[in-house]
Amino acid sequence: MSDRTSGERVIPDLSQLRLDTLLRELMDRAAEVLESRDRVHRLLDAVVSVASDLSLPDVLRRIVQSSLDLVGAGYAAMGVLGADRTSLREFIYLGIDGTQRELIGELPHGKGILGLLIKDPHPIRLADLRQHPQSYGFPPNHPPMTSFLGVPVRVRGEVFGNLYLTEKQGGGEFTEEDQTVVIALAAAAGIAIENARLYELARHREAWLRASSDLTATLLAGHHTDGGLRLVAQQAATVSEAPFVAIATAADTDDDTDGDTDRAFVFDVVEAEDRAEITGHQVAIPGSVLGDVFATAEARIVADEDDATQESPIGWADEPPARTKELGSTLLVPLAAGQHVLGVLVVARTRGQRPFQETDLHMVRTFTAHAALAIEFARAQEDRQRLAVFEDRDRIARDLHDLVIQRLFAIGLGLQGTTRLVDSPEAAGRLSGFVEELDQTIREIRRSIFSLQEAPDGPVSLRGELLRVAQDSTAGLGFEPTLSMDGPLDSLVPDALRPDVLATLRETLSNTARHAHARAVLVRIAVDHTGTRLRLVVQDDGRGMPTPAPRRSGLANITERAARWHGTCEVDSAPGRGTTVSWTVPLASSTP
Repeated sequence: MSDRTSGERVIPDLSQLRLDTLLRELMDRAAEVLESRDRVHRLLDAVVSVASDLSLPDVLRRIVQSSLDLVGAGYAAMGVLGADRTSLREFIYLGIDGTQRELIGELPHGKGILGLLIKDPHPIRLADLRQHPQSYGFPPNHPPMTSFLGVPVRVRGEVFGNLYLTEKQGGGEFTEEDQTVVIALAAAAGIAIENARLYELARHREAWLRASSDLTATLLAGHHTDGGLRLVAQQAATVSEAPFVAIATAADTDDDTDGDTDRAFVFDVVEAEDRAEITGHQVAIPGSVLGDVFATAEARIVADEDDATQESPIGWADEPPARTKELGSTLLVPLAAGQHVLGVLVVARTRGQRPFQETDLHMVRTFTAHAALAIEFARAQEDRQRLAVFEDRDRIARDLHDLVIQRLFAIGLGLQGTTRLVDSPEAAGRLSGFVEELDQTIREIRRSIFSLQEAPDGPVSLRGELLRVAQDSTAGLGFEPTLSMDGPLDSLVPDALRPDVLATLRETLSNTARHAHARAVLVRIAVDHTGTRLRLVVQDDGRGMPTPAPRRSGLANITERAARWHGTCEVDSAPGRGTTVSWTVPLASSTP
């Protein structure tokens, strides 16, 4: 045997080389398993984080943050679809600071690359979105973006929005594993969004029910129903947090062009910043959305894009207030109790705010139904109480007329008969004075009876108006004059004559208060037994008029009024013995 020479070739050990390769592959696989396990853990942490909040805005922001962290993206955003399902109504983004945001300007509406996912809700992964034919619409100051990953987010099988991820950190494009992880996160996000929406819906429903309960309790506790509509608007504004809440009620308006009376809506109650500017504005009923809601008693949601020709979704009859031009999504809900519609509740958000959904309409409709019933029930209670007062007043009037006056008459007649049996002239005179006092008491009781029978809100009789004039003069005289009314004043005195009768009494009492310095005033007004003449006498115990009597415009006015009706006015006065004004007009003619 001979030794190997130095130039002999060395043959490699193939078994050792294969073992090294296997070890390296094993180590790579182990690293992938560790990385995959780490990503699974981070995915689970992200799912727990997303599901840990029940506030929908917070849930959406957590979804965006979790997706950005999971795949190592530079920018992440969540676009929420609008009601039309063709554009974005909300855009939540991360990765862009405040300065960049101001430079970019208006946020995306769902066009270009973002619109691809809206039209075809399936995952999209691009190595360089700038090379895609649909890549357009980026503003000049938008940060550069190349790699792109988009995944739809579904809630109960319906697309709620889309997750958008760009700029894979470290360069390169998003991997298939990145796409799988984001799809898994989107599935978990859909459940979290649904939970947040259900929680928000339950919270809002509870708030509306509480508002309805509080309103009903307030009205039934005795709150005057004149403020019922104001309470409804205040509660709706508090619960909805809408910047504009109002109640429009139907009213008759005079049309200056043809003199006819038209129907229109008037904003009686307004809860908004510019309340004074909006209150009292009108909306024509024919052809308006409000009129349709009022006529059909069917609630409606009016969106921004319902009618591009309208400056406001309400439809104003005249130039709308400036603030109302900013109104966007609007709820129009009738305040209906059975077939009776009290008005229309208007709850509006400004343009750009989240539009109202059918669930919002249902809750507000339930609230207004309860509110209308509570107002009608409270009004029925007020009517019942008012009726009880009227019945009580009628009973008192009957008792006064049937019992008290009859007894006083009997006493007066007895005293009159007694005067003939009295020999002393002094005693007889005193008895006659008592009889006169009883007659005066009877007249005052009759006046009280007529006052009790006067309806507070109804047409006022002549007796009631005369009583009010006498009571109004109390402040000037310092005392209330004694008023005596006899005869069928309400039935025989023509309506055309009444203003002059009242003006004459008012003028005479005013003159007495200014000049007479009287301590007592007696007013007697009566229709004679033939029903053909009205006589008004005002007598005071003041200092009287000097001789010759001065010319006073007040006396001239009442004299002129008497002459207008072919009547007379006589003044009997002397210094130190008071003044008596007798005003007499015939009733045979009902026209001056």
